[in-house]
Amino acid sequence: MKAAELFVRCLENEGVDYIFGIPGEENLDVMDALLDSRIRFISTRHEQGAAFMADVYGRLTGRAGVCMATLGPGATNLITGVADANMDHAPLVAIAGQADTHRLHKESHQVLDLEELFRSFTKYSSRLLAPDIIPEVTRKAFKVAQTEKTGACFIEFPENIAKLPIDDSPLPVKQPTTAEPAAGRVAEAAKLISAARSPIILAGNGVVRAGAWQNLTAFAERLQIPVANTFMAKGVVPFRHPMALGSAGLQSQDYVNFGFAHADVIICVGYDLVEYHPYLWHPTRDRVIIHIDSTPAEVDAHYNVHVGVVGDIKLALDRVGALSTPHQGHQLRSLREALVEEMNQHRNDRECPVKPQKIIWDLRTAMDMEDIVICDVGAHKLWMARMFRCEYPNTCLISNGFASMGISVPGAIAARLACPERKVVAVTGDGGFLMNVQEIETAVRLNVSLVVLIWNDAGYGLIEWKQMNQFGRTSHVKFGNPDFIQLAESFGAKGYRIEQAEQLLPTLRDALDDDAVSIIDCPVDYSENLRLTEKLGDMIIHL
Repeated sequence: MKAAELFVRCLENEGVDYIFGIPGEENLDVMDALLDSRIRFISTRHEQGAAFMADVYGRLTGRAGVCMATLGPGATNLITGVADANMDHAPLVAIAGQADTHRLHKESHQVLDLEELFRSFTKYSSRLLAPDIIPEVTRKAFKVAQTEKTGACFIEFPENIAKLPIDDSPLPVKQPTTAEPAAGRVAEAAKLISAARSPIILAGNGVVRAGAWQNLTAFAERLQIPVANTFMAKGVVPFRHPMALGSAGLQSQDYVNFGFAHADVIICVGYDLVEYHPYLWHPTRDRVIIHIDSTPAEVDAHYNVHVGVVGDIKLALDRVGALSTPHQGHQLRSLREALVEEMNQHRNDRECPVKPQKIIWDLRTAMDMEDIVICDVGAHKLWMARMFRCEYPNTCLISNGFASMGISVPGAIAARLACPERKVVAVTGDGGFLMNVQEIETAVRLNVSLVVLIWNDAGYGLIEWKQMNQFGRTSHVKFGNPDFIQLAESFGAKGYRIEQAEQLLPTLRDALDDDAVSIIDCPVDYSENLRLTEKLGDMIIHL
């Protein structure tokens, strides 16, 4: 068989169901081999969309999503999505074709050193220089991508190598097991927690990757310690649970952060520093930090760990919790009550453009608790992170490490493929939507039903928010938009325009019930951004 056929067999051996990408001249042999494979190739309209699809697929399944491109510009178009997956610790394997090895040593048409290029933002980057290394390289790429902390890996496949004959087979698939936490560290952490005056838990995305959310909830409930989650860990403790404080990370003066300011012991569970800068929640550097994670803590001046409990997060939580003395109710209940009050405040608002709080209330009302939201990056991300209630993990996916705009539409397609039994909504601003709008055609072609909810303010709302906070004026943040209804219909999708606030909830319900791709154009009142900033500052003064 040809090397390309062996490579496809190795991908099958890894359990790959989908490859997202675009065919090219330098991956012709792989594309031909895929015709005889059970793997489904999803042809996208841009390589960035393919990478984002693999990114989200990896987040939701825990198995490496796979994307593929040709050499040169095809490969470089993958970069944003691959970097996003790596920084957000989503398992992903990217594949790119390459020119014949006989012209890699010189200046040549479309040739870049892709192995070296991808090395700076992946866990592992390799080039297939001989057919007989294909099983080893493929196995290593998937093993590394799927080992904590999970991330992105890259394989470069020169076109002449893909054509060579080879008689070989894939390697057995084995993943390393996570070590048990050291008993001495468990005991030391329990001692500090038992003696704490006002402890608080910061839960990160590692809890989701470890499948440890039930253990975390039981830990918090038994010890009566409140939990703040990062944007990427929404739902690790159900919001209905009295220990849930909601999302931390909106800004340094958010009232959830007020809880950190009054804590003497901060228990960080599955927390990745990339999710939320430690200097924002620990500026004083004087609190006791307990690090519970599958890997040792990153070095940071504001993240000086007193005790690191490294190993299986589930076991660590169970064992530390069993040895710790429960507290007599937490002192931050008023913070949770303030958040609930704020969530309820605008549910009956009738103004148009629609307030962010009203949009989120109606979206949460229309969706089942296990349905999935893929949130793009922008001002709406901060509102969603703060106010969209989650009772389960991985039901509101937010890119927050690399924080790249344009992830929501391709991510929603991947979510529907990964979880076909759930409904999916892409929440996006008008700016982020147009960055990968071409993938609407992909969704329609695949007959993948989903809803795209556009928060339309004809500008880069988050940057305008920050400009007004810092300078009191804006700079180059406004733009024009197409008619989103006509745009939707031109793709074969359905389009809806919200002209009155009371239209939003029934429109969302109709779109979610419809077996189609639906785009909802909803004008948003981002003047609420500055009011929120003022309210938070006032709240901190009076708390």
